Amino acid sequence: MLTEEKPGAEADEPWHLNAALLLERLRQLTACAALPALRQAVLTLKQDLAQADHHLHAQNATETLVTCRPAHILADLEQIAAAQTLERAQYYVERLIKSITEVRTSAINDINLNRWKEYDDILTDSLWLIDRRDNSGVHSAGYWGNFIPQIPHQMLRRYTRKGDWVLDPFAGLGTTLIEGQRLGRNTIGIELQDTVASQARALLAQEPNRHEVVSAVITGDSTQIDYQAILQHYGQTSVQLVLMHPPYFDIIKFSANPRDLSNAPSVAVFLSMIGEVVDHVAPILDRGRYLALVIGDKYAQGEWIPLGFQTMNEVVQRGFTLKSIIVKNFESTTGKRHQKELWRYRALVGGFYIFKHEYIFVLCKQ
Repeated sequence: MLTEEKPGAEADEPWHLNAALLLERLRQLTACAALPALRQAVLTLKQDLAQADHHLHAQNATETLVTCRPAHILADLEQIAAAQTLERAQYYVERLIKSITEVRTSAINDINLNRWKEYDDILTDSLWLIDRRDNSGVHSAGYWGNFIPQIPHQMLRRYTRKGDWVLDPFAGLGTTLIEGQRLGRNTIGIELQDTVASQARALLAQEPNRHEVVSAVITGDSTQIDYQAILQHYGQTSVQLVLMHPPYFDIIKFSANPRDLSNAPSVAVFLSMIGEVVDHVAPILDRGRYLALVIGDKYAQGEWIPLGFQTMNEVVQRGFTLKSIIVKNFESTTGKRHQKELWRYRALVGGFYIFKHEYIFVLCKQ
């Protein structure tokens, strides 16, 4: 079980080290002819790193820097010192040198796999326990049904690179677009309600756009809009990630518009409309790239309706492979926040369990 990492303590603020001097010290370790001498050299290096005014710590902006968190580089040095053979210790030294001098990424994200241990803020387990939503900057919980910003943040970090294009067919107040703007991803959001779209644009205008990326909220019906024409307007032909957080059928009524998925007359019609959205977005998503679907289940007339899995199946049927199912907790909904005791009573009487989770389905286009 994982919890979303909170901002680090001051003791683990990043170190900005002089790359040339650090590499020189590490290469000296490879020249050690005996394990005791190597361990002593490691101890001395750790002591020097612990001194904030030591010349290993970069003194001016003209130096070539290595930025790392103390816990990670110290753990690597401890592993070197704990090695039982000189050969193994020097292998760990070479690996540390490689992590500083070489960058190795995949085709779908900017994670440096040579320094993978440093990405402990990126979740990789399938159970997400998140205490509270991120309300930093212009993020707002005021729109009923908004998903928490940590979800698009994690998806963007795992499945996109800086400069990639992301589509959110259910933009709402622009949670995905805000995170995309912060992380340097170009994002396009489709929102059915013009008033909500206008609010999202206003929020985005207040959020700093340090990477100078596109963050566009377009009013339209995500089941019918011409996505290719929208992309052509920005000189693009495809996107690298689709992030969908549709209504959970009729649990929350978002508008009176009959094209609103929350007004679908039945689960079958709702699923058909979801299928229309996927039919439109699948052609503009690059092969081998990902679609993330965030949705929960529904309880009606004494029956648990597996809406999440039914919706996921609509995507799978359209040429996608299911890669992961993430279960994310939620403590309360707006409708149940002040009725906890009533819902507990209803559960005891009705023989059901109260929803405390939703799903994030991660699917790859074949």
